[in-house]
Amino acid sequence: MHTAGFKDHFSGVADAYAAARPEYPDALFDAIAACVPRSANVWEPGCGSGQATHGLAARFAHVHASDPSAQQLAHHWAQHLLSGTGTGSGNVVLAVEPGERTDLPDASVGLVAVAQALHWFDRPRFFAECERVLAPGGVLAAWGYADFVPPEGMVDAVAAFRAQIEPHWPPERVQVDTHYAGYEWPFEYAGPGLAAADRWIEAEWSLAQFLRYLASMSASARCLDETGDDPVARHAAALSAAWGDSSDLRTLQWPLFLHLRRKSAQPL
Repeated sequence: MHTAGFKDHFSGVADAYAAARPEYPDALFDAIAACVPRSANVWEPGCGSGQATHGLAARFAHVHASDPSAQQLAHHWAQHLLSGTGTGSGNVVLAVEPGERTDLPDASVGLVAVAQALHWFDRPRFFAECERVLAPGGVLAAWGYADFVPPEGMVDAVAAFRAQIEPHWPPERVQVDTHYAGYEWPFEYAGPGLAAADRWIEAEWSLAQFLRYLASMSASARCLDETGDDPVARHAAALSAAWGDSSDLRTLQWPLFLHLRRKSAQPL
């Protein structure tokens, strides 16, 4: 499968990404499972290191998790399920494929699930591929999370860090901040999905975990590459002072959004 030319913002921080990203809440996967049969096969393009694959595999019959980055897949949580031949055991198979194309057959999946990745895709091509691989009545679920809310007492320290990395965000990041507003979706609305109380990701982290998360941001890596100045190292002292005791756990929150779209059950 040809993957040359994709916008690769995470292969260079694949190990940090796998270790430092927050977990999606059960409520997210339960909302998707409420409108998709548990017997469904799933295509998860842009799966990265598998932050969403685990929740999908726990609820659906089979997950074809794909990503154009072999480095990301090398850190995928399901690697321990894979044999030396690369054939998945259990109900997860990994494949190096671009987000806009898969080897899956026509009308072969009941769910296409895209976690924090749709903004990187060529959407017209991707939506056309969804039309091809989704069975009639199948669902496209696309979700993401915007930037975290600074914990109490950390607003100024976080603002200074963000000011340094701001010029280094890829332009697609704005689409996440606006929760994919203005997208021309290819299928019918399938409901709001998440209750208001569930529209958050939460994590209880130590300072070390928080700093690893900041280092996993694509803008942090780009800032270091383009300027030679590590933004996490530069702001670590101020962030640490604002955090307090480094062993203390603090609550981090990210606003979570989910779009659900259902392909018509009747041929057009």
